[in-house]
Amino acid sequence: MIVVMLTLFALVVVGFVAGKLGYLGGDFDRQLSRLVINITCPALILSSAMTGELPDRRYILPLLLISVLTYLLLSVAGFLLPRYLVRDRAVQGAVGFALIFGNVGFMGYPVVASIFGHEAVFYAAVLNVVNTFAVFTIGTILITGTSSDQERFEKKVLYSTPMLAAYLTMGIVALRIDNIPAAISQPLTMLGNITVPAALLIVGSSMSQLSLRSMLGNATVYVTTLLRLAVLPVAVHFVMRFLGFEPFVVNINTLVIAMPVATYGTILCLKYEKDTTMITAVTFVTTLVSMVSIPLLVTLLF
Repeated sequence: MIVVMLTLFALVVVGFVAGKLGYLGGDFDRQLSRLVINITCPALILSSAMTGELPDRRYILPLLLISVLTYLLLSVAGFLLPRYLVRDRAVQGAVGFALIFGNVGFMGYPVVASIFGHEAVFYAAVLNVVNTFAVFTIGTILITGTSSDQERFEKKVLYSTPMLAAYLTMGIVALRIDNIPAAISQPLTMLGNITVPAALLIVGSSMSQLSLRSMLGNATVYVTTLLRLAVLPVAVHFVMRFLGFEPFVVNINTLVIAMPVATYGTILCLKYEKDTTMITAVTFVTTLVSMVSIPLLVTLLF
């Protein structure tokens, strides 16, 4: 698991160096962000349901239900807590995004596989359906804000390519379609595999534009990190156990939401031309700290 965390973090470092050397940055980052969001990410979502392994049917609905309840709770925290952490409304949106959204698709899958086995990746993908919906709806609202008519949430996001991919994936899961032709699944898998390195390179490139002081963050970054990696996952874990969900379902859900901040935060800031300072700093710090926090969380709770 630590090797997986170090490997993903190494890609961020490569992006940082590439940004410093001028290979990444500016318009290239923005165009690459659009490619990730609109093409490679949907392919990754679809390919996650084309593993060829049939999941245990009895876990599918509980996973969807626990994920919905989880993101309702996290959304409440994401909209309320930033008001007490920072005054700048633009920064509040970035902090709220960081509190709600973990790096499920990029880091969640390999970490879940390292702990629960490869077959559990499908269950993480089921959880990721709700996460994807929330990122491109609630996450977009937080990043763009609602201070002007031009920045209001657009309903067309509900019909964007990532959301269409999420809807189709839910259908595949619900209907238990396990005979997707290789001519479809393999190209989608190859295309989806671009998402992880591309997104992490973008994060690293964004970091290269910041001063060392900005990258290491401030008190708000570290409080947000504590909430994202420890307080909220532990709180959700015990709430879901209290509600009666099976330990296996609760554990996978807890692990998924204990990931560092989703790289989509940086990508959405670039897409909507928002300041990336806060979201990039908290992404960097949570990614670094998660190499210790995730093993501790697993040891203490599972």
